[in-house]
Amino acid sequence: MAGWVVLIMGVTMIGFGWVPHLSLLLAICFLLLMGRLRGLSFTHLQSAMTDGVVSGSGAIYLFFFIGLMVAALMMSGAIPTLMYFGFELISPRFYYISAFVLTSIIGIALGSSLTTVATLGVAFIGMSNAFDANVAIAAGAVVSGAFFGDKMSPLSDTGTIASSVVGIDLFEHLRNMMYTTVPAWIISVLLFWMLTGPMQIANLGQVTVLQNQLVASGLVHRYAVLPFVVLIVLAMFRVNAIYTIICTIISALIITYVHSSPSIEQLGGYLFAGYTPAANLELGEVGGMLTRGGIQSMFFTQTIVILALSLGGLLKKLGILPALLAGMRDKLATAGQAIFAAAMSALSINVLIGEQYLSILLSGTAFRPTFERLSLHPKNLSRTIEDAGTVINPLVPWSVCGVFISQTLEVPVLEYLPYAFFCYLSLLLTILFGFSGVTISRLDNKA
Repeated sequence: MAGWVVLIMGVTMIGFGWVPHLSLLLAICFLLLMGRLRGLSFTHLQSAMTDGVVSGSGAIYLFFFIGLMVAALMMSGAIPTLMYFGFELISPRFYYISAFVLTSIIGIALGSSLTTVATLGVAFIGMSNAFDANVAIAAGAVVSGAFFGDKMSPLSDTGTIASSVVGIDLFEHLRNMMYTTVPAWIISVLLFWMLTGPMQIANLGQVTVLQNQLVASGLVHRYAVLPFVVLIVLAMFRVNAIYTIICTIISALIITYVHSSPSIEQLGGYLFAGYTPAANLELGEVGGMLTRGGIQSMFFTQTIVILALSLGGLLKKLGILPALLAGMRDKLATAGQAIFAAAMSALSINVLIGEQYLSILLSGTAFRPTFERLSLHPKNLSRTIEDAGTVINPLVPWSVCGVFISQTLEVPVLEYLPYAFFCYLSLLLTILFGFSGVTISRLDNKA
């Protein structure tokens, strides 16, 4: 039956190009039919879906606050200011490293890999000809940096899903991911440095244009980065994610009213529908980069989470997930084996279905009991499904991210794949650490 579920979602999303919501609903309808044929009442099946949603309700609520925070950081100038100074890092001599580092910074600031690719990534691909750079390598650097930022940003929906589905705090999840993410990032920098060859000295006209557009927005102020300071400090002190986000929003709103005075009506509109620059400003590409956030922007992801969790509840109720795990339960006797199995599960869902959200949700739900049985801290599982789920999706040509990136950058996935070092280094390191025991935390030792 599991094969039919995968076939339904794979054919509809990959073959027909459906959005994940429709594919999930069709799979849910199929499982409801199978449940009725087994003699289960709709009440029992509905209860199973409800139980699945409750298990991930933390992510659903957290998304509301993340939407508010993105809008607040944008209107206060925190994100635009970080972007402005980030452009100073571009070096013609170390072009690939510049592309990787800058997209990493902007990716963290935006919390969205695809937004980073669609804005900054397009600019870098456009500059590649002026620098006489290899477009495939440049695209690999952009993808690596964008997904590093997505993976490590407290604004990212995938990080929120991964932490919530296993039941841990978002910032605990982000801190634990640094064990694989930081080495992968450093190794990627070294590899891009090794690929750096003689390049033409070209002017940074496109960069200057973007910086001028940011200044024209009226949002660039040195003190505007203070909300990020609040966010980082509270995260370091391990304050609960929602409390940290609330404090960050408050500080961002204070900054907003220091250099501008939006009306209460405008403020409400920004917080719900997202910040939008004034219509009389000619901001070009930057305008799209600054139009972000708001509770409304979270609805797409929240509904995917609700449907995927409902699907997981049905899979559990019908005995499909337990049956899949039963065959390997006795074989998964060590941390390395459990982490490898969870990683391969997330990787397989990415390849078969092409959806990173489902790779995180389904793998996290399926392997959480196994990690508990082995006394492994759930943060090991959340890190694994991010390393094998979030950052692997852009490497699959028919995946959601792969299709979007290849069309946006006009570089085929198979061309940039060898140079997206960070993406597969994260997977390799999480498997290596699993078998070696390095950085693996247990429930009786939460270090």
